[in-house]
Amino acid sequence: MNIVLLGAPGAGKGTQAQKLVAEYGLAHISTGDLLRAAVKAQSELGIKAKEYMDAGQLVPDQLVIDLVKERLSADDAKAGFILDGFPRNTAQAVTLDFELQNMGLKLDAALLVAVEPEVIVERLSSRRTCKECGYTAPAGTEICPNCSGEMYQRDDDKPETIRKRLDVYKNQTSPLIEYYKGHGILKEVNGDRPVDEVFADVKTLLSL
Repeated sequence: MNIVLLGAPGAGKGTQAQKLVAEYGLAHISTGDLLRAAVKAQSELGIKAKEYMDAGQLVPDQLVIDLVKERLSADDAKAGFILDGFPRNTAQAVTLDFELQNMGLKLDAALLVAVEPEVIVERLSSRRTCKECGYTAPAGTEICPNCSGEMYQRDDDKPETIRKRLDVYKNQTSPLIEYYKGHGILKEVNGDRPVDEVFADVKTLLSL
């Protein structure tokens, strides 16, 4: 099962991805994690990516695609994968389809976790993140349950920043929904419910 995960920041995509990975052994491919890992490892692609990131520029599509292709060739992706954070627009989606075809692969589903914008603002602005390991927990949590690190509110979890991020998502990423709908592989789930309820529907939608 090869899946693209869609949804606004804070819709709960990552949580559903973790559950799919745990239950079905799919490879969770987050482009943000890929970029950070490549930069840290100082791989050829990582060094190139860092030049753009240091200059405050977006990493070019082709470089991200190359990172994704490299990751898809790993053994753990053979059983299926979940792409999280890519593609971000229809141009990237077209390129991704082309590259997957060249690798003898295709997408089985584009899973949209749909949540109303104001619910997301409330959800994200009330979370705290660990400075050490990145673990997230509700407001009021001062010590990380995972590693005992210090919890804080990230700048991009503040209401005004969240609304800007949602505007960017709507403008850039929403057309993807129409793209995958046109390809007949869009599956939409209501993400504004308890995690396990959402996951039960996800499994039904994906015929798992």
